[in-house]
Amino acid sequence: SGTSPGLVPTWVWLFSAFTSFCAYALDSIDGKHARRTQSSTPLGELFDHGLDSWATSIFVLSFFSVCSRDNGKTGVSVYTMYIYLSIVLFNFMCSHWEKYNTGVLFLPWGYDISQVVLIAAYLLTGALGVEVWQKPFLFGYYITDALVILLIGFSLFLSFPQTLYNIHRAHLKKTLKHESLYEGLLPLVSPLLLFVLLTVWVVLSPSNILAKQPRLFLWMVGVAFSNVICKVIICQMSSTRPERFHWFLFPLALVVYAAISGLLGWTEEAVLAVLTTLVTAAHVHFGVCVGRQLSEHLNIYIFSLKKRVQE
Repeated sequence: SGTSPGLVPTWVWLFSAFTSFCAYALDSIDGKHARRTQSSTPLGELFDHGLDSWATSIFVLSFFSVCSRDNGKTGVSVYTMYIYLSIVLFNFMCSHWEKYNTGVLFLPWGYDISQVVLIAAYLLTGALGVEVWQKPFLFGYYITDALVILLIGFSLFLSFPQTLYNIHRAHLKKTLKHESLYEGLLPLVSPLLLFVLLTVWVVLSPSNILAKQPRLFLWMVGVAFSNVICKVIICQMSSTRPERFHWFLFPLALVVYAAISGLLGWTEEAVLAVLTTLVTAAHVHFGVCVGRQLSEHLNIYIFSLKKRVQE
């Protein structure tokens, strides 16, 4: 939007605000509706939270489209967007790590605020145009600067401390599902290693891969993270131990090593495209297979309240 402000019609921003509001509202009532219709199942929980884990990164990418890429004067740099995405995904991970240990999903106010801010950003862009993001807002600071500060503030001083407090309170009440420190921290291993590998690639890439392919790279980050968290959600629902190292980490580690060592050379972007395609296909395949297995095991249909006929 920053380089071609006349290209995106106003109705796109308004429609985006409407659809984001619908998604936010429906995401808030689906659980209540499932309980009213007595159709609340682990399959529904996985659908809800699994798709949320993917949509979280898409929300950040859509915000990138609104505020535009850094052009030297205005916009947000790709590295800021990577940090922004990492913080949002970190908060999401903490919520489900907390539920893995306490059995209770506590959603901080930061989630609601982020949805309201995104809807407001679409409406503001539709009303005033993308130029509103390219002019100083207050004391020489841009609106995007304020949003990044708010995001970091909510994460460091509200969301993450609340997660630690809830786990500590469960420990004092002796209601933790996993008394062992190792078992409690195990779900964090793969997400943190994923973040380390991706950050190493961003920082040490010879071709500056994030600057050359920001959307593709950030999309891959979101899909890989979603798959890792979906595995944690399943372990939390089934009271099973999560795997120590997610299998995504091994091909990613090979690609990162080949990239930063210069082995990939000019093919680094092509390899990123192939890796992103494979990760996306694997994630979709995983979702379809797990959905079918739960549907058959629970004797229910995925998109219908009708019960399967018992054989």
